[in-house]
Amino acid sequence: MDPLRIVRQPAAASQTMYDEAFVTPMRQELVGVGFRELRTPEEVDAELAHQTGTTLVVVNSICGCAAGRARPGVALAVRQEPRPQHLTTVFAGQDRPATERARSYFAGEPPSSPQIALFKDGRMVFMMPRREIEGRDAVEIAEQLRAAFDRYCSGQGEA
Repeated sequence: MDPLRIVRQPAAASQTMYDEAFVTPMRQELVGVGFRELRTPEEVDAELAHQTGTTLVVVNSICGCAAGRARPGVALAVRQEPRPQHLTTVFAGQDRPATERARSYFAGEPPSSPQIALFKDGRMVFMMPRREIEGRDAVEIAEQLRAAFDRYCSGQGEA
């Protein structure tokens, strides 16, 4: 028996860094509060390429310190109005092609995990990179996001 055959993984499996069973609860923290997961580049493009209104994109991550605070902070922020019309997420290290495509819309911003971007009518208007998440608690993260929502999402239901 060829020993290399034993360790080979299918191409799809090699695109993830972590066991999906371990990552699922982290995905559910955002999905459970209304986020739509974008798992392929095509899903990212369908959501962001020609979007109107406001869209929040959360680059989720397994990082215990920053992402462990970002997810609850995001969940707190989206519980109130105003809030973005579309809530989306990609998972760094798991859905790599989707994450890379989402980051391609973050013009001029280096990749970080986690990372939170707000778009209005197809233009990125707010970015919260990892360096602005680290060292903050969920309430502080939510307050910064709510300030962005107040600025960019207010009045979006008006004709």
